[in-house]
Formats: sequence, structure tokens, C-alpha cells
Amino acid sequence: MAVLAVRGATQVDADERDQILEATAELVTEVMTRNALTTDDVISVIFTVTPDLTAEFPALAARKLGFHEVPLLCASEIDVLHALPRVIRLMAHIETDRPRSAIQHVYLRGATALRVDIAQ
Repeated sequence: MAVLAVRGATQVDADERDQILEATAELVTEVMTRNALTTDDVISVIFTVTPDLTAEFPALAARKLGFHEVPLLCASEIDVLHALPRVIRLMAHIETDRPRSAIQHVYLRGATALRVDIAQ
């Protein structure tokens, strides 16, 4: 087993609790599905949000999806002037037998602009 990281990001239209929870749930679900993961494979997840998102912690969406025993952390991104607004990012540390080249990083909604080289 190797320890690898999976990245992902999504964007919401407004700083609203329901939008943050919905977009985060979609992102987490896609990361898990595309990489054939279960919560037992996940060591930890770090969520970050741009400074313009304060209505809810994205980790709450993961808890609602069953991440009860996985350590989760939320943080704020640095406030870069030209940064894409209203973005939720995650980095999940996982245990897997898959090679690094088989890991699918997930960029959804407007966040596809962050990584056009790997967004699907």
C-alpha cells in the first residue's frame, strides 16, 4: 500500500450554506467514485476555501457522507488578488495499491479553470 494525495476543487455561485454543502458533497463523491475509494481508504482530508466563503465548514458535507472516523480539517486560502473567487478545494490523503498515474484529481464547475490540464 502506498500513501498518495488526491486533489480536487469546485466553485459555488454565492457564499450560502446550502451551496457550500452541496458543492462539497458533489466534489467528495466524485473524488471517491473516480478513484474507487471507501472511507476506510482515506487517511485524512484537508479542505480550504477562498476568504469569501464563510457560511459553512465544507467538512460538514463530508461528515454527512459518512466520514465519521476520518480526520478532517478546514482552512482559508491565502487572499491572492487575482485568485478565482468562491472556491472550495480538498486534498485527501489515501492508502491505495493504485499507481500515482492512475489517481484522478477532480475539478468541477468553475474550478475546472484552475487545472485545465487535468479537469474532466
